[in-house]
Amino acid sequence: MAKDPEAASLAYERTINTRGGIDLQLLGLGRNGHIGFNEPGSFFATRTHVVDLTEDTINANARFFANPSDVPRRAMTMGIGTIMQSKAILMLVTGAEKARAVRGMVCNPVDPQCPGSVLQLHANVTVFLDRPAATAMYHCQ
Repeated sequence: MAKDPEAASLAYERTINTRGGIDLQLLGLGRNGHIGFNEPGSFFATRTHVVDLTEDTINANARFFANPSDVPRRAMTMGIGTIMQSKAILMLVTGAEKARAVRGMVCNPVDPQCPGSVLQLHANVTVFLDRPAATAMYHCQ
């Protein structure tokens, strides 16, 4: 909604920094392993920025709008670099449709194609999974 989304992103990042950073970052995990709106292929060093949403993300968020044409096509998101500087991260993942993403995040090496996998490098992450989201973890090696 900002008149200048890029300037608003920079201002948001400055506010985070001037207030001492983020104590607790709350995250979800997308079906493709994205965190925030940081889609596969995102750079791990990015700060708060504006992104064009993928069709999958637009469709996943359509349930929050009365009319599909009202779903935003762009969004401001904290970059992965910003997220990773949080003192603690809490992630909640539900649903069988996210089981493969959970497996990629936890069982596979850190990979920009599964942005959530970068959380393996953070010292203080807690992930809560419901049983369907955890199903692919049983074969994690």
